[in-house]
Amino acid sequence: MNDNPVPTAHPRLKPSPRDMRRTLLDYAQITVGALVIALAYDLFFVANDVVAGGISGLGVIAHHVLGWPVGVVTLALNVPLFIAGLRWGGGIATGVRSIYGVVVLALGLDLLAPLVTPVTSNPLLYVAYGGLLDGLGVGLVLRAGGTTGGTDIIGRVMRHLTGAPIGRTVFIANALVIGLAASVFGLEKALYGVLVAAASAWTVDAVLSGGRRGRMALIISTRWHEIRDMVMAKLGRGATIVPAMGGYTEASRPLMLVVISRSEEVTLRRLVQGIDPAAFVIVANTADVWGEGFSSIHDEIG
Repeated sequence: MNDNPVPTAHPRLKPSPRDMRRTLLDYAQITVGALVIALAYDLFFVANDVVAGGISGLGVIAHHVLGWPVGVVTLALNVPLFIAGLRWGGGIATGVRSIYGVVVLALGLDLLAPLVTPVTSNPLLYVAYGGLLDGLGVGLVLRAGGTTGGTDIIGRVMRHLTGAPIGRTVFIANALVIGLAASVFGLEKALYGVLVAAASAWTVDAVLSGGRRGRMALIISTRWHEIRDMVMAKLGRGATIVPAMGGYTEASRPLMLVVISRSEEVTLRRLVQGIDPAAFVIVANTADVWGEGFSSIHDEIG
């Protein structure tokens, strides 16, 4: 007689209404983000022959040289990349939202083009506003768990095949695209493209942080009790006390960690100086802060 129970198949877990709502919201956000990117190209980049790298940049070059629609070229060039990505770059789980994002972007590029008029030919304006609009769209797509395809897929595939860092591969790929743009449009246009890429990257970081950036202060002081009490009383912030040891003296001393908003940094500095002018303080930027006194982590995951 076999006393071991026969394993039974686990019932398939059905997504909860919360999960379904989160998924729908993610796809809606990918849609909005992809259309915003398309607007950046149709309003600022295509008419001014601006290429900031990526597959869409190749679409702009093909449009200028051959007259082909930017969206069609973008979609066509992404097809083999997606096949490679599904094989070597993370599988179907990481590909579905990216495929959706690229399809929406490609359709938006070509369907919106006849409906909008390029805003300006002033380099300062199309670099600044085009870069901000492009970064906003990319940030929205990334926050929803998607991508707009292109060079990031190349990076994942090359990491799998050669072990090369993704960032280095993406940089090289974009540099090659901008180099091609320089040979087609001239060096000046290519340099504008570099500025657009910088403005876009800055905006992407801002969107991904979601306004949750702050300051992290590390404070070492013999009067840490007083500093802690003043931080809680004047700033309404908590503090974490971590046991530490001096590297030279080997003396035991507490390390106080406080997270504050950027606007509270001056107040904290004055509090510490007023209590212990000899205190050792390190203040660093934080990319994301969740928890009491800041944004809830549930604001991000739904």
